[in-house]
Amino acid sequence: MSESQARYRVGVDIGGTFTDVALAGGGSTFTSKVLTTPSAPEEGVLQGMAQALGEAGIDPSDVEVVIHGTTLATNAIIERKGAKTALVVTEGFRDSVEMAYENRFEQYDIHVQKPAPLVPRYLRVPVRERVDAAGRVLLPPDPVSIDAAIERLAREQVESIAIGFVHGYANPAHEELVAERLRDAFPDAWLTLSSDVCAEIREYERLSTACANAYVQPLMARYLQNLRQRIEDAGIHVPLLMMTSGGGLATVETAIRHPIRLVESGPAGGAILASRLAAEKGIDQVLSFDMGGTTAKICLIDGGQPQSSRTFEVDRIYRFTKGSGLPLRIPVIEMVEIGAGGGSIAHLDRLGRIAVGPESAGAEPGPACYARGGERPTVTDSDVVLGRIDPERFAGGSMPLCRAAAEETLVRDVGARMNLDTALAAFAVSEVVDENMANAARVHAIERGKDAGSRTLIAFGGAAPLHATRLAEKLGIDTVIVPGDAGVGSAVGFLHAPVSYEVVRSRYTRLSAFDAEAINAMFEAMRLEAEDIVRLGAPRGELVETRIGYMRYVGQGHEVDVSIPGRLLEAGDAATLQGAFDAAYRTHYARVIPDMDVEVLTWSLTLSAPVPPPESAPEPLATETGAAEGHASLFNTGRADYDRVPIYSRERLAPGMRLRGPALIPEHQTTTVVGEGFDARIDARGNIVLEKT
Repeated sequence: MSESQARYRVGVDIGGTFTDVALAGGGSTFTSKVLTTPSAPEEGVLQGMAQALGEAGIDPSDVEVVIHGTTLATNAIIERKGAKTALVVTEGFRDSVEMAYENRFEQYDIHVQKPAPLVPRYLRVPVRERVDAAGRVLLPPDPVSIDAAIERLAREQVESIAIGFVHGYANPAHEELVAERLRDAFPDAWLTLSSDVCAEIREYERLSTACANAYVQPLMARYLQNLRQRIEDAGIHVPLLMMTSGGGLATVETAIRHPIRLVESGPAGGAILASRLAAEKGIDQVLSFDMGGTTAKICLIDGGQPQSSRTFEVDRIYRFTKGSGLPLRIPVIEMVEIGAGGGSIAHLDRLGRIAVGPESAGAEPGPACYARGGERPTVTDSDVVLGRIDPERFAGGSMPLCRAAAEETLVRDVGARMNLDTALAAFAVSEVVDENMANAARVHAIERGKDAGSRTLIAFGGAAPLHATRLAEKLGIDTVIVPGDAGVGSAVGFLHAPVSYEVVRSRYTRLSAFDAEAINAMFEAMRLEAEDIVRLGAPRGELVETRIGYMRYVGQGHEVDVSIPGRLLEAGDAATLQGAFDAAYRTHYARVIPDMDVEVLTWSLTLSAPVPPPESAPEPLATETGAAEGHASLFNTGRADYDRVPIYSRERLAPGMRLRGPALIPEHQTTTVVGEGFDARIDARGNIVLEKT
């Protein structure tokens, strides 16, 4: 095996409709997109990898690493297909996960539903114990109540057990003691300690996270172990790394221990791709737009870094309503997600208005134009009728589409009921989904004190390049970039992610009583814990350390994240942290509150293996595009009629080439629609840059 042959990396992203594969090495990238196989996700992975390897003409032994992101953990929670799970809690607190926040997220809905806990009440088992918020033991664990809990769990034959005591984040000794007893009693059961998976204050979120981790752990362990074995059986004997929701990579062993950190792994890859492209081109403010088969994801990126968060909700009863889901306290790249994918189903609501999503046709049966049994109109069906997708070129010609089926469903379910012809029915569906996405982007930006219209839009995913210029028009954005291999953007993003791990600890500290020695000792312990995990995937080289404090004025209910110096802290650093907090607070609220003490609730340390920085390239000289390869009928949104527009295959467009819109630029995994009022040029890296004229 030659040195160059040994440097191929594979990224695999399992989505709700498609499984995407990107294979990179030797200066080239090869991709494949296959339908997801919901009943056996690993089958789609192996099929896509085999296609990419075949296209590259390389042997499986030439692969160096496989990087994988999956929605399996999320789907298991949403579909309630996890393990039979128990929760061992402090006596008197067994109903915390059901009481939740005791609020109404839809205050005017008298039939409002709340998400059911993953662990039913009869499997929530109390133990007498108590520590206070400072970690001092008030009541040691009662052996009699532990024995009673073991007896109860033995009768129920649970597969997984979460342990969450009321102040376990401050002192995990009681959770660890009970875990030892449970391991002896149930050697085959999976155990999750809340102090291990989420060592933070806020009891409901911590217990919810621990329950979710325990609920999906047996399923994820079996899947990951099986996938690793299947990959090895295919002749690929390399490390398998998992993409996490926070944008880093973890080993399979770490993923099995904390599978809940994988819930948003796919979208995180896309945000990494957009962040790298922004850094490469020196763009400070970016709106990342990822539209796949099931959902659309929008992320704000500033200074080459995506917005991040420590909270996430899964299994929302009102799918896109905050507060209606199960909260998870995990590192996550912050983005807004809406039911606006290619497979999102269009219908008329009770008032006779067109609505799109959140229900999706998925991979089975898929949109009507797939001719696989789908009978309801989707966004993809509309795109076919509007001429944005050439039925003969879809998926590189490997999966021809049926335009007649798309037209039939649109006329039956939308056009006939609204007195619209076929084209206008398709246009109406497209306009609704585009406005839904534009509104979500506006709100997401405004809530963070930012302006969406002043940004550059980076579009990727199978459906995003089809809708990008129309979305840009609605947001007032002048520049859109469609990166290379945009149709499998998240899988490509996986290849640029660092091996990393974040450790979080809640330790209440007031800046007026700042104890530098105690905080230094805490950070040292956190670094050692993170390094033990990161070194499994990056055994050599320097590591990059990032520290964050979650701070607020005393008595406030929400914190802002503040960068902490990555060095030994001194007593005088209380003033340093105060200044950093003031700057962060002013960014959020345009003011500070004088003479108010500041408190730190939680501290975070992230350790990452370094990733080579992207290299910028000078803009190429403008050249002639050449003759179009053909023409197509593309619906003009301004005139509400079809235009005859040129078609240019992306693989034949070289850096420096320019073309005027409207036009179509098809490639294997997607098609870029150059809308009227936009021109396109190819930059030095082969990205399509769409600029408003």
